[in-house]
Amino acid sequence: MARAIAARFDLMELPADFYDDPYPYYDALRSHEPIKRFADGSYFLTRYEDLIRVYRDTKTFSSDKSKEFGRKFGDSPLRDHHTSSLVFRDPPVHTRLRRLIGGALTPRHVAAMETGLVALVERLLDSIAGRETIDLIDDFAGAIPVEIIGNLLRVPHEDRGPLRGWSLAILGALEPSLGMEAAARGNAAVSDMLEYLRGLIAERRRHLGDPETDVLSRLILGDGGDERLDAKDLLHNCIFILNAGHETTTNLIGNALVSLVAWPCARRILLRTPEAIESAVEEFLRFESSNQLGNRITTRPVRFGEVEMPPETRIWLCIGAANRDPLKFPDPDRLDVLRSPNRHLAFGSGPHQCVGLTLGRLEARVAISRFLQRFPGYELAAPATRGGRVRFRGYLHVPCRPRADRRPGWIGENSDGGSRS
Repeated sequence: MARAIAARFDLMELPADFYDDPYPYYDALRSHEPIKRFADGSYFLTRYEDLIRVYRDTKTFSSDKSKEFGRKFGDSPLRDHHTSSLVFRDPPVHTRLRRLIGGALTPRHVAAMETGLVALVERLLDSIAGRETIDLIDDFAGAIPVEIIGNLLRVPHEDRGPLRGWSLAILGALEPSLGMEAAARGNAAVSDMLEYLRGLIAERRRHLGDPETDVLSRLILGDGGDERLDAKDLLHNCIFILNAGHETTTNLIGNALVSLVAWPCARRILLRTPEAIESAVEEFLRFESSNQLGNRITTRPVRFGEVEMPPETRIWLCIGAANRDPLKFPDPDRLDVLRSPNRHLAFGSGPHQCVGLTLGRLEARVAISRFLQRFPGYELAAPATRGGRVRFRGYLHVPCRPRADRRPGWIGENSDGGSRS
């Protein structure tokens, strides 16, 4: 059965049940066709060690998608954006962009954000308290990163309303299969975002902020030398920062809180030992990786076992499969909030490792732990609605009852992080 699943697997024509639970498909591929060739000549990699090899060798495996996105998007705003953003660039441009953005996201700078983050989360929890039902995404998980990234770029609060919708439309265009309606939404979102950012950047040039904490001012000023970002790179990497900081963190918080409903013993551990939240966040990242897919293209001939790939071969990196590779993670389909070691690939690896990982971890720790403290008995009010996407795994809506009471006997004395009971 698993062999047949692997043989039939086609990223462009996925069965409906894949979106709810892709992991049986990934397991079949990892076991029987770990280097799966698709009809278009691209390859789909599912083993942890294969992904590590690709991440570390940036000379052989390029992130530059100029040719691929030219074919996919044509002459369009989407092509201009995705070929300009940090994640799809190679050194030396990638190195320079990463240094500029990362300079405002150092551990020291991120630690300084914690007080404001805690205040934001508490305000959201206050607004939830007393309500019969809420949407975990709209009312909580999705509201946090929009505010945090908006603060980093100093986007006025009154202008933040459209940010989430723009982000969903632009990142949705990165799905393996792109329909005309999704392309139209993505192009419109890029155009609208560019129009807004031109005004924001013009205003910031007139009133520069502290480049230590204001990422937009830092990008405008450059690194202190003669070299600065041109107008196009500046605009599109502002879009990248807003999108990347929003989507993955929303998914991380939402996926974690829904997983704790399915794995109540893991919830019990976090309620009894709140300090376990650090290892728990790493496990949420592994277990339901917000970003499930990455891409590279070969620059020269390369071999994986018996498979030879010529230059310009497109490669799909299945992060979701690698993070459940049993050769790396014992009992990988078990949610173990105390798992150690846990060297997952949710943030990638190597030079392209997520520049905002420290901030994402902080947001998740504060949001999940404080939600649990305030509403330890929360439960789903109706089935959650998945986002229906392959690359980014998360929920669009999660109806929830934010219960502050703990059911009798709910906090058991004998439990481990892996039991569903």
